[in-house]
Amino acid sequence: MAYKVGRYVLLAGALGCGWAALRWTEARSAGNPAALNSAAPALASARIPARPLGQPAVSDAQLPEVPLPAGCRAAPPALPAPPPPAALNGQLGLYVAVIDPQTLQPLRAVSSSPDSLFPLASTYKQAVLWALLRQVDAGTIDLNQKFSVTRQTQSLGAYPFDGSTAHQLAERMIQFSDNTATDLLHRTVGLQNVQNVADELQLCRTRLILPTKDWWTAQAGLSQTFDGTKLWASATGKPRAELAQRIDADAQQYRPDYLQRKLDEYFEQRYEVADDLRVHNFSTPYELATLVSHEFLRSGLTPRSQEIQRKLMALGCCKSGLTPIPLETWGGKGGNGWKILTFSGYFKTLGGEQVVYAFMLHGSGQTYTMRLTRPAFAWIRSALGEILLPGDGGKPVQATTPQP
Repeated sequence: MAYKVGRYVLLAGALGCGWAALRWTEARSAGNPAALNSAAPALASARIPARPLGQPAVSDAQLPEVPLPAGCRAAPPALPAPPPPAALNGQLGLYVAVIDPQTLQPLRAVSSSPDSLFPLASTYKQAVLWALLRQVDAGTIDLNQKFSVTRQTQSLGAYPFDGSTAHQLAERMIQFSDNTATDLLHRTVGLQNVQNVADELQLCRTRLILPTKDWWTAQAGLSQTFDGTKLWASATGKPRAELAQRIDADAQQYRPDYLQRKLDEYFEQRYEVADDLRVHNFSTPYELATLVSHEFLRSGLTPRSQEIQRKLMALGCCKSGLTPIPLETWGGKGGNGWKILTFSGYFKTLGGEQVVYAFMLHGSGQTYTMRLTRPAFAWIRSALGEILLPGDGGKPVQATTPQP
């Protein structure tokens, strides 16, 4: 199986485990520069044969802007986060909290820019898993259902073998951040059903609706729908769902090799950091941490599905980054892209505290941001040290000298 990586493929590596970084390096060194630099095919030949063209550009009059619903969550007061390591630059956001397992409200929290928007990258994939298991419980999806990969459904990066089951795809999605596995599951679950994970929690600044191939098709300038409307950035509810379906139809017209070349051209010639929030799924540190807390502690899943969810999330990135905090249970997901890095997770300490964290970076000075994993977790651990109890991951209490 060929493993092709362009300049922008999301990987989720593990700190202390160089699988993703190693595979990325090998792929780059084994690539064919002549093929990568060859002239792009004509637009018509880049589309999947015998597939109709995308929907016409959407008129702004067709999809009226819908105001955000009332009751949206805002980050509660929290202590300021400690200064980040010098290696981290760009826009930074952080939210870490010890939460009440019954109310899910923060008992102690520290934050930095908790309500600012950041691209989610592959961190959003945990929402696809949650939405998938909801439908398993509802009896509408079977985890033994098998899938085939076509040029329409293939996204960027490595991809699963034909005949992979939904359970195998879910495992690849979380452990290896497989984009094609994610898109197959996302479309099977339904675009809006993944978005519902956030909407039902009233996370008004969280967008989860687009599969991975859709982001890149829009960012490369290949989506007629995306380029034909000004409403996407603010769309919610039914208008957003309709636009997302049309963007997804546009994305499935393109072969992944052609999409990769056009995306490389975009990043080399006309990248603008503001474009990321236009095309990506996104959230805020506080809303992402809120989603994680519900995902692990109030998922609404059956005990069997909750067990599957926890086992799969334990394969994510990057448990070892929390060392030496004593952990009883843990689950997490990371994501990275061009100048983007995100990490989120939940854990229970040996002392019984329930903790969530969300780290977000956008507009970094480094394009390949997985190199910033160590300083990112150094900041996360420093923040956790402010809220965990001494002996349970918190800073030790310093003895004071009695005054005479």
